Amino acid sequence: MTTYLLDANIIIDAINDKRNWNASLIGLVERGHTLACCAINIAEVYAGVRPKEEQKTGALLHSLRLYPITFAVAELAGRLKRQYALQGKTLAITDTMLAAVAIHHQLRLITDNAKDFPMPEISLFRSGE
Repeated sequence: MTTYLLDANIIIDAINDKRNWNASLIGLVERGHTLACCAINIAEVYAGVRPKEEQKTGALLHSLRLYPITFAVAELAGRLKRQYALQGKTLAITDTMLAAVAIHHQLRLITDNAKDFPMPEISLFRSGE
């Protein structure tokens, strides 16, 4: 089975039941896959959480497998940011951190922002799979 690392936009859409992500994620779990996040996702989600979403947000985030931001992951994130900057591509450090978690742990990334993750080492989940 596959472990899927969720981008914050997917978590937020699932919480708000938008773009059918809630049902899609439930379907993945029902088929035996694992859903995951990292500290970056948690911080991004809680930065915009509304009071009425607190309970649902906490329940969803606690249901995900948490991958740590280790020294190796942080180093890789910095190297990715620098590598793409040298190519003229500006990537957010939050995105390179998420990419590094995915690459380091060989996780499949679910995002609606594929342009933020140009790294060929990342396996992206496409809607409808």
